[in-house]
Amino acid sequence: MADLTEELEDESSEEGESMTAAEVLQKLEEAWLNEKFSPDLLEIKNDIVDCMLEQIKEMEENIRRAKKGDFRVGIHKMEIDRIRYFISSYLRTRLQKIEKYTAHVLEQEKARGSDETPQMSPDEYTFAKEYSENMENHFKVLALRHMPPNLQALDPKHTVMRPNLDSYVFLRVNEDTAGVLVEEETAEAGEEVIDLEKGDQLIIRYRPVATLVESGAVGLI
Repeated sequence: MADLTEELEDESSEEGESMTAAEVLQKLEEAWLNEKFSPDLLEIKNDIVDCMLEQIKEMEENIRRAKKGDFRVGIHKMEIDRIRYFISSYLRTRLQKIEKYTAHVLEQEKARGSDETPQMSPDEYTFAKEYSENMENHFKVLALRHMPPNLQALDPKHTVMRPNLDSYVFLRVNEDTAGVLVEEETAEAGEEVIDLEKGDQLIIRYRPVATLVESGAVGLI
């Protein structure tokens, strides 16, 4: 497929160019790696996933039209398997995080403004709500109803699991970024600010670079 879906074409038109299927596949790989190594749930890349699913349909149609014995059929099948792996692994990783941090991601989604990009897809959001309700009902039936009345209420402050944003990640810098606040000023030491240069690779706490991962200025590896 030569061009992207309309959404991605609009996005890339700001730079005066359209992205090829190979470039979109690279974006999918980057999204997969970022999601895989990020401790937090990142914003869903629905446009990229939808585009590559459409690419798979076109490739399968090309295979059906190909002549018997065409050597390109085997190559296309391997590429289809590769794309499917990235998509399934990306979505499975996200579902695992949603299951682990259900209450947390629902809190984040509720706090987002109507003009902000959703963190989850509609299907993921429905899954998170149903999973939360089912787990709460199961826990009440299994344990809470057998406890004294004053202990039957759950305090979200003590029960909500949250990702460790201070865990360390390995990243590659995609864009020069100056003035990244790595450590805030404390009574024992002053603040630490660093400049990131394109091509640099380093290990750093996730929290200071979380927004840079979302923007694509850095990528997790």
